[in-house]
Amino acid sequence: MDINLYINKQSCGHSAPLMMEEAELCFPQLLNTSCRRPQPPHSEALLVYILLFFISVLTAALNLLLIISISHFRQLHSPTNLILLSLAVSDFFVGLLVIPVEILMTGTCWVLGDLMCALYFLLPYTLISASVGSMVLISIDRYVAICDPLRYPTRVTVRVVTAAVCLCWLCSVVYSVAIMYDHLKQPGRYNPCHGECVVNVAGDVDLAVAFVIPIAIITGLYVRVFAVAVSQARAMRSHTAAVTVGYSMTLTVRRSELKAARTLGVLVAVFLICYSPYYCLSMSGGNILVGSPTEAFISFVMYFNSCLNPLLYALFYPWFRKAVRLIVTLQILQPGSCEASVL
Repeated sequence: MDINLYINKQSCGHSAPLMMEEAELCFPQLLNTSCRRPQPPHSEALLVYILLFFISVLTAALNLLLIISISHFRQLHSPTNLILLSLAVSDFFVGLLVIPVEILMTGTCWVLGDLMCALYFLLPYTLISASVGSMVLISIDRYVAICDPLRYPTRVTVRVVTAAVCLCWLCSVVYSVAIMYDHLKQPGRYNPCHGECVVNVAGDVDLAVAFVIPIAIITGLYVRVFAVAVSQARAMRSHTAAVTVGYSMTLTVRRSELKAARTLGVLVAVFLICYSPYYCLSMSGGNILVGSPTEAFISFVMYFNSCLNPLLYALFYPWFRKAVRLIVTLQILQPGSCEASVL
């Protein structure tokens, strides 16, 4: 604002072109090393700000409702819901922390310095990795529930899932630090000038560890799950309560488990669609420039996934809609509300 005011005062003098050129720089005092200030069309920038702000508020609010629902009501303290809780925590921080910074940095210069540039990307990488890990855990949970239902209650317990979720987040943090190690060790090494935040990661490694391998696991598990689901559907039509799968064991698959598998399958599919653009760019080996149109589009699609997840829960899970009504009407503040029936 001070620069703009100074330009207006000097615009009538012979040095106006020089002042205007300096105003186009992120750091006018660094004439030779400063980046040029991005100047996106006002209408385009306004649209991006409004969309990101709307997604930020909606993402944080909806995922907070989901976190409160699963944490408060005892009926929802199931292994599957604990994994959904992990995913909701990741999505909540995307809406609360990541998107607001994205709003501040879109269409303007990076003014927080080289170290903060590296630290800024630690959070998104951690949250993305945790989300991918949660999707893998969801697939494993459904695989055991459908393909080995007799041992599911003893193999997939709340304690086991809690340990798996904690391990997932720990691995996500370690992976994020490892992939950002060069940037943390030498901040700004890929920034061509002052005022940009450029991140260059090992695209092949990130693609394999955080996308290809997890997707291969998820796909393999769900192929098996839906193969069993088809067999079970045929058995139901023939009034047979059991279906034999693997090792000649007779297993019973409940309709609710099949429905849950389909619902979570939709969740995984939406996740893959929203995260594919980022990993396609990663596969191409391109740099990600904060504030660029490409980065803004990729970020918008990824962040929209964090907003879609609770909407999918509201669409497919009646218990979430009922829990939200109890939360919004403040009935959860009543004594013993945690024992309320929401299923």
